[in-house]
Amino acid sequence: MAEISLLDVSKRFGAVQAVRGLALAIADGEFVVLLGPTGAGKTTTLRLIAGLERPDAGSVVIRGRDVTRDVPAERDVAFVFQQYSLYPHLTVYDNLAFPLRSPARRMDEAFIRRRVQQVAELLHIEQKLANRATALSGGEMQRVAIGRALVREPAVYLMDEPLSSLDAKLRAELRLELKRIQRELGTTILYVTHDQIEAMTMADRIGVMNDGVLLQLGSPREIYERPASAYVANRLGMPAINFIPAELFADPSQPPRARTVGLRTEHIRIFSADHAGPRARVHWVEHLGDQNHVHLRLDAHALVTLADPAQDLRAGDDVSLEFAEPLYFDQAGNRIVTEGAPA
Repeated sequence: MAEISLLDVSKRFGAVQAVRGLALAIADGEFVVLLGPTGAGKTTTLRLIAGLERPDAGSVVIRGRDVTRDVPAERDVAFVFQQYSLYPHLTVYDNLAFPLRSPARRMDEAFIRRRVQQVAELLHIEQKLANRATALSGGEMQRVAIGRALVREPAVYLMDEPLSSLDAKLRAELRLELKRIQRELGTTILYVTHDQIEAMTMADRIGVMNDGVLLQLGSPREIYERPASAYVANRLGMPAINFIPAELFADPSQPPRARTVGLRTEHIRIFSADHAGPRARVHWVEHLGDQNHVHLRLDAHALVTLADPAQDLRAGDDVSLEFAEPLYFDQAGNRIVTEGAPA
């Protein structure tokens, strides 16, 4: 049984259609990430599941029960917001204990003490329980915010870009922590982000959204290797995928309907200028230690590829290129599945 099912859900705010006919099923224990830019409809989707917004059409089902008309307290979900949302005058212990002391689910203090200790150890903040929230670092505050959701053991955790306000090092650490916790507890998480690295490293499945529409849902590898459209292809990959006109690619095996060719950075290889293949010029080289990002000009089109740091390349060098595993897109930007390629 799916832990969450959205059945043709739509939501409008005035002239803005925030979510359009969204159909999504999330299984028990699954970590699903909604990826997209600001305004894609990601946060609205979370709020519809939580009951903070009511859909104009469609149904929200949690654990097989239609909760579309239920108030948030009746839905058994926990929401982790982008900002920490802690009580600054309370200690870490009391912030974690607060959800268990609410009138709706008041627990025995002995149980609360055990549960808070368990969650604090899981999040590696057991030494901070006596500290006030204002005495914590940003990473510690975010751990407490996540812990406030974990203590309740709800059916579903909803997370709205909880790591976006942290610096890069803390984000990387908490990504690993959050995935570890999810695996250990077997929890169901729907996580929203605009960060492709968060999506690729944490998700069991990624849903790419834009303008309120779920464009594609699949594993990180499926989305990366077999994007449904040029838009989806461009959401994943660092550096971003390269696009060139199909006539410039000039491969006899390319489909006749192809108008654009997508080339991932790892699928462009650089050779000396006397090697067979399209000619390009090195525009500049970014030295990153373990690899180089090489910026090229192919006719009037810019390309970025990866190169071994030992490969001697300088701005102004003429080179030849070799392309592998191209992705073909039609006039509308939809991917064309070629013969022998996975759909």
